[in-house]
Amino acid sequence: MERLRHGLKKGLKPAQILVLGFAGTILLGTFLLMLPISSVNGQSTSFINSIFTSTSAVCVTGLVVVDTGTYWSVFGKTVILLLIQIGGLGFMTMATSIAIILGKKISLRNRLIMQEALNQFSISGVIRLTLYIVLTTLGIEFIGALFLSIRFIPQFGPKNGFYYAVFHSVSAFCNAGFDIMGNGVSLTQYVSDPLVSIVIILLIVLGGLGFSVIVDIGGVKNAKKLSLHSKLALTMTGSLIFSGFVIVMLFEMNNPNTIGNLSFGGKILGALFHSITPRTAGFNTLDMAQLKLPTLIFTILFMFVGGSPGSTAGGVKTTTIGVIFLKVKSVIKGVDDVEFAHRRISKEIINRALAVFFIASFVFISVTILLTITERDVSLEYVLFEAMSALGTVGLSLGLTPHLSFAGKIIIAATMFFGRLGPLTIVLALSNRNLSKRKAIRYPEGKIIVG
Repeated sequence: MERLRHGLKKGLKPAQILVLGFAGTILLGTFLLMLPISSVNGQSTSFINSIFTSTSAVCVTGLVVVDTGTYWSVFGKTVILLLIQIGGLGFMTMATSIAIILGKKISLRNRLIMQEALNQFSISGVIRLTLYIVLTTLGIEFIGALFLSIRFIPQFGPKNGFYYAVFHSVSAFCNAGFDIMGNGVSLTQYVSDPLVSIVIILLIVLGGLGFSVIVDIGGVKNAKKLSLHSKLALTMTGSLIFSGFVIVMLFEMNNPNTIGNLSFGGKILGALFHSITPRTAGFNTLDMAQLKLPTLIFTILFMFVGGSPGSTAGGVKTTTIGVIFLKVKSVIKGVDDVEFAHRRISKEIINRALAVFFIASFVFISVTILLTITERDVSLEYVLFEAMSALGTVGLSLGLTPHLSFAGKIIIAATMFFGRLGPLTIVLALSNRNLSKRKAIRYPEGKIIVG
C-alpha cells in the first residue's frame, strides 16, 4: 500500500497502478518459480518458462509450457495456487484486505483504484464490497473443496486428496484452468462423473458472473429488482450456456473421440461442461484436439466473449457483447434508443463496448499474424485457437503451448497479460487522456456512406 501511495503521488493513474501491480506480482512469482525448490527435479527453471507460468497463473489463464502436475514440486504448485488466488481476486483487492486487517486507513486515492479494479460506477461502498468479495470467494472455494474431497480423498488419499480438492476448487472459481492431475489430461477422466463435473461447472459459473452480480443476487428477494447490469449479465450467461450446449450436442453427438461413445448422461455432462469452459475456465473433460472443426470455431467465439465484468473471467465480457447486440438490434428496428429491461443504455456505455470489441479484435488479429511468423509449421486453426485462448485468458489448447518457440512464448505471455487487464485498462494506462473526456469544440456533422 505504501508503494501504491508513492506511485499515486507521482501522478500515476489508477489504470497504470493496476498494470504495474499485476506486472510486479508476475515478476515475484517468476522469481519464486525459478528457485530449485519449485521443481520436482530440484533444478532451477528457465526464466522464460517461469515467467510464462507466472503470467498464466496471475492472469488466471491456464496455458502451460510444462506439465503442472508432474514438473512442479508441492512448493511450486502452492506458489502457482497463490498466484491464481491473487490474480483472480486482483492484487488491489488482496492489498486492500491486508491493509484493513492491519487496521490501516484506506485513502480516497486507493478507493479510486479499487473502483477501477472492481469496475464499479462509484467509490461508494467499495471497501465494504472488497471485504464481501474476499469472504465470499474464500467461502465458495472452501465449499467447493469439501465437495471435491468426496471424490479426490478416496482416489488420492486424505492429504493429497484434500490438496487436490483445494487446488482445483480455487482454480475453477478463479477461472484459471490449472490442474495438477498430470500428463496434460486435465479433468478428462471425470467426463461422466456428475459430482466433479457439476461442482466444477458451478464454481466456474459463479466465478465468471462477476462479484457485483453475486452481491446483487444475494441482496434482493425479487428478481425484478436486480440491477440492469445483473439482468444483462445473467441473460447473456444463460443464453451462451444453452447455445453452447446445443452446439456441442449437435456437432459432437456422433464423434466417438469426444462424447459419441458416452452414455446419454455422459453426453449431457460433457456437452454442458464444454459449453461453459471456453468462457475462460480452461478445464476440459473432452480431448480438445479431437473436436470437430465447427465445434472449434464456436469454441473460439465463446472464448472471445468470456465472462462478465468484475469477475475472475477474461474475454471482452458478456455485457459488452450484449450491449453491441442490442445496438445492432436498435439499428435494424430503426429505433434511436438502445433499450433493455425497460431501461435506456447510454451512448457512453455503447461507445465503451464498441471500443473494447474492436481493440480486442485488433489484438487478436495482430497476435495471430505474429504467431504465424514465429510458429511456421503450425496449422492456422491451432494458431487461431492459441491466440484467442491467451487473449480471453481461457487456458484451453490443442497442444501447441508446450511446443511454442521462445518468441511465441513471449507473444502469448504478453497476450495473457493484455487479456487479464482488459483492453480499456491497458489503453487508459498508456494514454495521456481519459477516453470519456469531452471536447469543448464540436465540428459540423458530415455524411459518410456505410454498408
